Amino acid sequence: MITKTDGRLSEDFIKKAREIRLAAFDVDGIMTDGSLYLGDNGEEIKAFHSLDGHGLKMLKASGIDLAIITARTSELVKHRAENIGVSHIYQGAENKLDSFQDLLQKLNLKPSQVAYMGDDLVDLPVLTRCGLSICVPHSPEEVKKRTDLTTSLNGGHGAVREFCDLLMLAQGSYEEQLKKYLE
Repeated sequence: MITKTDGRLSEDFIKKAREIRLAAFDVDGIMTDGSLYLGDNGEEIKAFHSLDGHGLKMLKASGIDLAIITARTSELVKHRAENIGVSHIYQGAENKLDSFQDLLQKLNLKPSQVAYMGDDLVDLPVLTRCGLSICVPHSPEEVKKRTDLTTSLNGGHGAVREFCDLLMLAQGSYEEQLKKYLE
């Protein structure tokens, strides 16, 4: 678990993380490895990491609301979101900034209260306006240099869980979530 500074949670990261009330995520390249599997009939198949899903459930249990903002549309994403307790789903979001602004208005949040995890240039409008921005190692350099955190794990391979754990650690809720499994 790293931040961009020295391999530990930086004071800046902790300060920003403590304000977060909503964590929003792109799907392809973040919740998945970015591969698109398409069948002859147009059916789309995605692989999600189970550790990411459990991290999202723990994050929600710690009081952080969850959202998905994705440019693609898929029943599979809707099903996955419902399964892990994502309250706000924006699919077919060609302009992710519009979805972000809609979330702010609906939930009466300031941008500083939202974390967003994205991996590509289309995510920059949200990444550069939210309170805490996160990307993954395979993100283009233009994205990495504009985010607060680059995870050590790749999208679809535990990056979401890594961020969820870091956010809970920074907010002081990780031990409470962990305690549920140690009793």
